[in-house]
Amino acid sequence: MSCVTELQCVSCGRSYRPDQVAYTCPVCGDREGVLDVGCDLAAARATLTWKNLGRRPRTHWRYRELLPVENVPDWPVGWTPIVDAPRLAAEMGVRRLRLKDEGRNPTASFKDRASSVGVARALAAGIRTIACASTGNAASSLAGCAAMGGLNAVIFLPATAPQPKVVQLLAYGATVFRVQGTYAQAYDLCTQACAAFGWYNRNCAMNPYLLEGKKTAGLEIAEQCRDDPPDWVAVSVGDGCTIAGIAKGLRQMHELGLIDWQARLLGVQAAHVAPVSKTFHAQRFQPAQFTSTIADSIDVPLPRNLRKAVQAVRQTDGTYVDVTDQCILAALRQTGRLVGVFAEPAAAAAVAGVRKAVRKGAISSSASVLVVITGSGLKDPQSAMKAIGVPIDIAPDLDVVRRICQE
Repeated sequence: MSCVTELQCVSCGRSYRPDQVAYTCPVCGDREGVLDVGCDLAAARATLTWKNLGRRPRTHWRYRELLPVENVPDWPVGWTPIVDAPRLAAEMGVRRLRLKDEGRNPTASFKDRASSVGVARALAAGIRTIACASTGNAASSLAGCAAMGGLNAVIFLPATAPQPKVVQLLAYGATVFRVQGTYAQAYDLCTQACAAFGWYNRNCAMNPYLLEGKKTAGLEIAEQCRDDPPDWVAVSVGDGCTIAGIAKGLRQMHELGLIDWQARLLGVQAAHVAPVSKTFHAQRFQPAQFTSTIADSIDVPLPRNLRKAVQAVRQTDGTYVDVTDQCILAALRQTGRLVGVFAEPAAAAAVAGVRKAVRKGAISSSASVLVVITGSGLKDPQSAMKAIGVPIDIAPDLDVVRRICQE
């Protein structure tokens, strides 16, 4: 049984019962009135124990007491593996590095955690169509989860979305609108359409329940690293919902008494699209200059969840860095070659951020770091090709192979 008790505005602090508001604080509006879901942790503590967790299926639904879903589905989302990466650790300059590979989720990205919760809530509300705006991963995860739940999915993409992600959407049967404009324009159009047609709005920065799905990664990290905690958890940042969710999951496991440690958070943005990082360091809002990055999943000049993203990192005594596209592509290549994990550019950005944080002195060389690999490189192979090179074309001749191998 869910232990959700209230929704609290992160701007004005007003609290609402879950049945009072649908998405955002009516006083502060859609942009500033982001709500945070409150849980009765005392009630959750009665059944969310290590003993009970040991009996539950290894999906993110195992944390049902902390999720805003009454009827928990059996979709295979979450419980992604953590991979030790000693050679990559040496390359990045830290004592230990681990990767949590979210590419193992059903649609190959972290966003399945949020989308599955959104679809479950739409089903509970009797709404047959669910929609979102996305640069790619949130869209494909929504389309996949909607297919699992038997719902119609409507997707609004910016024109720059990578073709493999578009193909994935169409394969899942979604209605796809490729908006000839920016992500912000696609987002606004999606919001208008949801209001006009009564569709369920999956956009994470507006819908507070979606972040509850994202926090399951933090809950899992706490459980999987229960007796071997990292000093730092590194996460790439676009809208800000992912890092805020992971922070919340880690914090709730500590508040429940299930872990006795707390990790610091490293938020990583692309150098040319880094409004959250710049705001964190300037302590006042710093808009991006509307440039772009190869890391399409974090190409968000106007983050909708900036306040939560800044607060989440500050509360852990963490920090933000931003990295160039050149560093992102280098990290993508190194993560594949040294670990065997194929990360999309946005996910590789978090790896590149570790190197930069070490060089800046923010992360000690003696630290243990866990990096969340938010999506598979198969999502954007065209960008990956810029980092990893091309095949060697040869005739079917062994002497040619010998000569090349001996060079």
